[in-house]
Amino acid sequence: MFDWFANTLRSYPEIAIFISLALGYYFGSFTYKGLGLGAVTATLIAAVIIGQLGITISPPLKATFFLMFLFAIGYGVGPQFVRGIAKDGIPQAVFAVIVCLFCLAAPFLAAKIAGYDVGSAVGLYAGSQTISASMGLATDAINRLALAPEETKRLLDAMPVAYAVTYIFGTLGSAIVLALIGPALLGINLEAECKRYEDEHGGTKQEGGAGTAWHYYELRAYRVEEGRPVVGKTAREAESMVPDQRLFVERIRRGGKIEDATADTVIQAGDIVAVAGRRDVLVDVLGPLADEVDDRELLAVPTEGVDVLVTNKQVDGKTLAELAKLPSARGVFLRRIARGVTATEIPILPNTRINRGDILTIVGRTQDTTAAAKALGVADRASNVADVAFIGAAIAIGALIGALVYKIGNVPLTLSTSGGALISGLFFGWLRSVHPTFGRIPSSTVWFMNSVGLNVFIAVVGISSGPGFVAGLRELGFSLFLWGIFATTVPLVLAMYVGKYVFRFHPAILFGCCAGARTTTAALGMINDRAKSSIPGLGYTVTYAIGNTLLTIWGMVLVMLMT
Repeated sequence: MFDWFANTLRSYPEIAIFISLALGYYFGSFTYKGLGLGAVTATLIAAVIIGQLGITISPPLKATFFLMFLFAIGYGVGPQFVRGIAKDGIPQAVFAVIVCLFCLAAPFLAAKIAGYDVGSAVGLYAGSQTISASMGLATDAINRLALAPEETKRLLDAMPVAYAVTYIFGTLGSAIVLALIGPALLGINLEAECKRYEDEHGGTKQEGGAGTAWHYYELRAYRVEEGRPVVGKTAREAESMVPDQRLFVERIRRGGKIEDATADTVIQAGDIVAVAGRRDVLVDVLGPLADEVDDRELLAVPTEGVDVLVTNKQVDGKTLAELAKLPSARGVFLRRIARGVTATEIPILPNTRINRGDILTIVGRTQDTTAAAKALGVADRASNVADVAFIGAAIAIGALIGALVYKIGNVPLTLSTSGGALISGLFFGWLRSVHPTFGRIPSSTVWFMNSVGLNVFIAVVGISSGPGFVAGLRELGFSLFLWGIFATTVPLVLAMYVGKYVFRFHPAILFGCCAGARTTTAALGMINDRAKSSIPGLGYTVTYAIGNTLLTIWGMVLVMLMT
C-alpha cells in the first residue's frame, strides 16, 4: 500500500502539492494566543516530509505561482508604498528603510561569522525576518551564479533548512520583543499611552454592528411639541443644537404625509421626525427632552452599509473632522477604516487622515451613502469577478521588464522576472487606487493569489529539497537556531531605540511602526492586545508597505553580498 502511494506521488507530483497545502493550511491554522506556525511554515514542513519520497516537480510551476504571489503583494501595498515615499508618510517610510537595513545587516553578519554558505544565509535571513518571499528572488539570483548544477542544488536545498529552523523564533520572538520586552526597555506603559492618544484626538471605541442585536447607530422617531426649541428651525440648525455629536433629521411626518428631510427643511410643531445618530446620544440626550413614538412607516428607511474605495484626490490627506463638514457627509456614519494589503483597522479619530486606497465602511440611507461614495471615490460593493485580463497583462509586462539584463562593464544587472512582477504590482496597485475604472481584483482573489501563490511555491521548494533537509539540519543544528535569535532580536531592539529617540514617534504608534517595517502581523496583534487598542495600527501600514517590498528584494541583495 505504501509503495503504491509513494509511486503514485512520484508519477503525479501535483497530488503531493495539494497534500502539502491541505496539511499546511490545516495545521497552520492552530494558534495559541494569536501565535502559531502559520500556513507557510506548516506547508514547508509537510512538503519536506513528503519530499523524502524523492518526488520531481517541473520548475515552471514554482515560478508561475511565485510571480502571481509577488504581483498580489505589490498590488495590495501599492497605494501605501507610493504615499510613503511621496507625501506625509515620509518619516515612517525613512524609518522603515533604516529598519530594513538593520534586518539585512544582522543575518549577513551572523552568516559571515558562522561561516554559512549562500543558501543557508538566505534561509537564515528569510526565517529570522519571517519574509519567505525573499527566497524566491534569492533562488533566481543563485541560479544566475553560473555554478555547477550540483552546487546550485546544494545551495538551494540549504535554504528551506535554515528557514524552518529560524522561522519559529522569527515569529514568536518578534511578538515577544515588540509587545513585552520593548515597552519595558523603553519605560512605556503601552495601554496608558494609547488611552492618552485617544483622549488627545477625541477617540471613542465603537461596539456593536453586524452580527449583534445592539447597534452603535440607530434611527428613532420623536414628536415635536409646541414650544420646543427646534420649532421654526431648519434641520441643519436643529442638528447643530447638540454640539460635538452627529445627529441627522432624516424624515418627517407632517399632516399624515411622510417626506424626506433636507438640511433646509423647517421643523414645525406637530411634526414627527426620524433622527439618526449614536444610540447613546439618542437615549441620553434626546430621550428626556422629546416624546419618542413608534412610527413603523416613518422609520422604514432604506439603509445600507457599503465599503467605499477612496480615490478622490480632494479627499486624500483630509482629517475626518474636515470631511464631516462636507455636504455629502450629511446622514452618513463611519463604521470602519481599513488600510493596506493586511486590511489594518485604523482608529476612527477626528484627526485621523484618510488616504487614497483606504476602504471606508459607511452606513446610512441609500441615497446618502451613494452621495458620500461619489464624493469619496467609488463604492466597493461585493463582487466575485476579477479583471483577469488585467492580471495577466500586468504580470506579463512586469516579468518582461524584469527579464531585461543591463551590463555595467562585465557585471550583468537585472530585476529578474520576480522583481519585475513585484514592481508591476506596486505600480498598478497605485494606479488602481487613482483610476478605479479598471483592474478590479476582489479582496478574496488577492488573498488567493497572495496566500496560495506563496504556499504552492513553498510546497515545491520543500518537496524538491526534502531528501537533503534532514542531513542539512543535522549539520547546522542548534547553533543556527541561536544565530536566528540574534538576527531576529538585534534589528528590532535597534528599531525601537531609533524610532523613539531619533524619529520621536508617539509611544502609542512606535511599536506599530516597528512591526510594520518588519512585516510581522503576529506582533501587531499582540501589541494591540497588550495596548487594548488599535491605535498602534496607525504606524503599521506605511512601514509595512516599504518593509514588505525591501525585505523581499533583500533576498537577491544578500546573495550578491555573500558572493
